Amino acid sequence: MDRSVIQVITGHQQREGGGFVVRRPFPSRGIPNLDPFLMLDELGPVDYAPGEAIGAPDHPHRGFETVSYILEGEAAHADSAGHSGLLGAGDVQWMTAGSGVVHREMPSLKMQKEGGRMHGFQLWVNLPRALKRSPPRYQELRAARIPEATTADGLASVRVIAGSALGIVAPTRTHTPIQYHHWRLRAGASLKLSYPPDQRIGIYVFRGEATLCGRALKAGQLGVLGEGEAFMIEADSPAEFLLLGGTPIGEPIAWSGPFVMNTEAELHEAYADFRAGRMGKIPPEIVRA
Repeated sequence: MDRSVIQVITGHQQREGGGFVVRRPFPSRGIPNLDPFLMLDELGPVDYAPGEAIGAPDHPHRGFETVSYILEGEAAHADSAGHSGLLGAGDVQWMTAGSGVVHREMPSLKMQKEGGRMHGFQLWVNLPRALKRSPPRYQELRAARIPEATTADGLASVRVIAGSALGIVAPTRTHTPIQYHHWRLRAGASLKLSYPPDQRIGIYVFRGEATLCGRALKAGQLGVLGEGEAFMIEADSPAEFLLLGGTPIGEPIAWSGPFVMNTEAELHEAYADFRAGRMGKIPPEIVRA
């Protein structure tokens, strides 16, 4: 059975971190989550003047994963486990917060000083109950390691951050079955895709316009697909979209700020652990790149 569009959600804007603006298709009033995905934020594209670039200073996480994907610009990160690094255009960081970590995500010192264009995404992925207390884990994928493929007619190409498409498989290790793809469509592209019927699928258009199963999607809109397997997406002019697919976890979600657990009691425990310093602090010797 082919899938059809059951919802179209237009992303709203809000401030996060140190005051930067994101475009967020979910969670929203129309869709609280896209199980197993909790949240999708698009930062930019925004052009920062020298001294204007801002990010997210030290903050905790527990019970889920954050996936940062940079299209333009540079982002520096560091955490209480001693990890640090610099993400550039095309790079991905997949952080499993698990039992708890204090994290910092900022524009690079170069961008803070000189300014520049920033554009990227952060996706929050839920963890099942059995893994919410797992040790923190990082997967950093440089742009060159993310596999890419193009359709036979040359009108569509894909970068596979997680899962598989067009016969290629991402090196990312995920706790539950997940698809996370960045597709580029040229004018006249017509693409038929198929995924297991137990996976929930969302298409987020962020450049241009595309037609998903006969429904028009503009930049900043998310199309949620219903049950089935195959679906069609087409474009009369160049367009880009993210494909999110995953097998729903189907467990209760208790969510407050930076913590996502299963019960309110677990949330209270997370806040108590953070305030007591049990999630650690970012070592002062870590250089801010």
